[in-house]
Parts: sequence; C-alpha cells; structure tokens
Amino acid sequence: MQNPEHFFHNIMELRDWAIRILSADTLEEKLLSPEHLTDCDPGTPLIFSEPIRPAGMQFQRHNSCQKLPPFHDHRHPDKRAVCLHRFAGHELLAVEIMAHALLAFPEAPKHFRKGVANTLKEEQEHVRLYITRMNALGLSFGDLPLYRHFWAHVPHLTCPIRYLTVMSLTFEMANLDFAPLYGTSFAKAGDMESAALMQRILEDEISHVSFGINWLKKLKKPEENEWDLWEQNLPSLMTPSRAKGFIYHEDHRRKAGVPEDWIQKLKMS
Repeated sequence: MQNPEHFFHNIMELRDWAIRILSADTLEEKLLSPEHLTDCDPGTPLIFSEPIRPAGMQFQRHNSCQKLPPFHDHRHPDKRAVCLHRFAGHELLAVEIMAHALLAFPEAPKHFRKGVANTLKEEQEHVRLYITRMNALGLSFGDLPLYRHFWAHVPHLTCPIRYLTVMSLTFEMANLDFAPLYGTSFAKAGDMESAALMQRILEDEISHVSFGINWLKKLKKPEENEWDLWEQNLPSLMTPSRAKGFIYHEDHRRKAGVPEDWIQKLKMS
C-alpha cells in the first residue's frame, strides 16, 4: 500500500510546477518531474519574458562560427558530443517554453494543459538522456554555449493556437526530419547508442506533432483549413520551410496525423 505522505510529497499543481521550472537556478529543479500533477488552480495569466537559468547555462549570443559540426566529422566522438549538447539545449528550451504555456494560458482546455504537461515531462527526459550520452562521450552540459532560440518567439505566443503553430507544428515537426538524419549519421560512425537515442527522440516527436495537429483541429473554426491557419499564425520572419529538414519524411508526418494536403504543400515550400 502506498504511503499517503509519499503521495502528497509527489503531488503538485501545474501552475506551481511551471513557476518552479522557470524560476529554477539549478538543473535539478529545471528537470523536477512530480509523480502527480493537478490543475485545480490555474490562476491568472503569468508571463516570464525570460527564464532564470543555472550558473553556467545563461543564454549567450549566437554567432556563425558556432555551427554544428558537419556530418563527415561525426566519426569523431567529440564532434558527436557537440551535436548532442546542442540538442540538449533545445530540449531544455522546450521544457521552459512549455512551462511558459502552462502559465500564459490558464483558461485553455484542461485536456490541452494536461497534454502540454505530459509533453513537458518527455522533454525533461530527453534532456536527461542527452546529458547521459554526451557525458559518455566526454562532454558535460553547459561546457558549450546555450542560446535563447525559442525564447525569441515568446512575444508571438499569445494564444494556444500560436503556441501549437510555433512549437508543435514547426520546431517539433522539423525534428521529424532532423532526428533521423542525425541518427543515420551517428550509426554510420558506429555509434549505435547515439543512433538509438535519436530514434527515441523521433518516436516522441511524432507523438508531439500528433498532439499539435489534433489540438489545432479542435481549436480551429469549422470553416478553417489546418494549413492556412498554421501559416497565418507563424511569426512574420518564419516561413513554412522552417518545419522541415534537408531530407523530407512524409511518412513520419502521416504517422503523426498531419493532413495530406499539408504534407504536400510543405514538401513544395
């Protein structure tokens, strides 16, 4: 029988959890994942213009000399570690942006908020997995610069549809192409553990894109087309092509439930 004290120790309101994540000055707090989450008191909208970051993980200015290593360099373990570090940084950003969504949209449907929370927990696990793998390759999280990236778009995320447009249906949809691209390259380098990690990321991203497309359908007006609504809600400087990679995987989008007309229009973008 479960100890009642243990149960209540591992229960937290979504709002309190999101505030702790965005206010955290340690990685442990950023990755805090309570066993049980409730949403009894979502409160009023609360906006963080930028999260608090642990020492050594503050945002740095990105410059052109800090590109990811080219694919032919993936034969070197340290170069693969650099890629994993960048991906872990993206996952931590996703954790924070999802916490932002829980605070910014307290009046969103309960099932939407629960879905964002579940996705957030998976993103936290991705951070842990990337850190474990990069440590095995000789690199610690925070050894390299981390960037604002997703946070530059926060002023645009004014409603759940815009959140879905930018996060689920652009950045995460692009990973339906990038995760297998890097997984294949890591496998060619003989690093089957990193390749398996990228496969795990791909499978989760398919489910995250599915969440995005399903909720876009639920929140849109009956007469609105999904592609048109998505395109209209992209930030002004972001084009549809941001939602795909160099090699386009139609099948991954079909698994996520993306409409066929969307798949074909994105292919031509």
